[in-house]
Amino acid sequence: MDKYSRCANCYFNDVGGYQRNEGSAIVNAIVVFLKVGVVLVFIALGWQYIDPANYKPYIPTNTGEFGHFGWSGILRAAALVFFVFIGFDAVAASAQETKNPKRDLPIGIIGSLLVCTILFGLFGHVMTGLANYTEFSDSGAPVAIAIEKTPFAWLSQAIILAILIGYTSVILIDLMAQSRMFYAISKDGLLPKVFSDLHPKFKTPYKSNVLLCIFIALFAAFVPIRVVGEMTSIGTLLAFVIVCAGILILRKTDPNAERPFKVPLVPLIPILGILVCLAMMIFMPWETWLRLFVWLAIGFAIYYFYGKKNSVLRKRLEKEKINDQKH
Repeated sequence: MDKYSRCANCYFNDVGGYQRNEGSAIVNAIVVFLKVGVVLVFIALGWQYIDPANYKPYIPTNTGEFGHFGWSGILRAAALVFFVFIGFDAVAASAQETKNPKRDLPIGIIGSLLVCTILFGLFGHVMTGLANYTEFSDSGAPVAIAIEKTPFAWLSQAIILAILIGYTSVILIDLMAQSRMFYAISKDGLLPKVFSDLHPKFKTPYKSNVLLCIFIALFAAFVPIRVVGEMTSIGTLLAFVIVCAGILILRKTDPNAERPFKVPLVPLIPILGILVCLAMMIFMPWETWLRLFVWLAIGFAIYYFYGKKNSVLRKRLEKEKINDQKH
């Protein structure tokens, strides 16, 4: 493995170590501090103005249509907003850039997961306590509706601005994670080399970043946000299913592989991950499943016509097989 494939987002010094680009880390830290601060301020200010009547019924009765309120509605809603968990996947995608993945990845993923889950729950509890859930229907600014139920309505614009800044940082992090995934896949030969070309100075996959930015910008401009959210969520759920299944398979087929970060309680955790993700996928609308199959077909076509014959692993195995036959 060459030194640049070890760390796609770092530049190396003369002694073989590496240093991070501190500028992006500082900016990201500031944005995260702002986002978390807004959430905490909203929870603190809104909690005292909660109207208990808004929680009755706490789980609205199903309308008779599958996935429309009731427990099926809760599960469908959870599946539709699952795209928010891409952020945790982005942490795993940066494993190659981690000095001590065995220690840092569990802290980064599990720690942030616990904190965000608690904040998500409290934030949703306050929102639905300030305003009736029916008021949020088809609203593009639900937080503004909730904050207007308090004496701090003047804060709504500031909160919306902070949320938009937060969205920007999420998009940047997701783009970073996607380019690193394409970088790793391209290094394995499954995608064209352009996705693993590194900038001569910054040592980042800059061509991949540019191509992904163009594609995602066009996609965002011409595809409705609801459809984008649904596609992202079901794609993320399927990816988690595949990863969990991959852990089970690799523990059997390659038990001696070097594992800087090892999943505990196998096979229990992977099996639970597969079951939970599949259960949530079942509650997605059928149109979302149709789009998923179309994207899968495109992915399989890329693999069959390009990735399969250019796979570095496949070429190595074929070479080893030929050598074995000679001996």
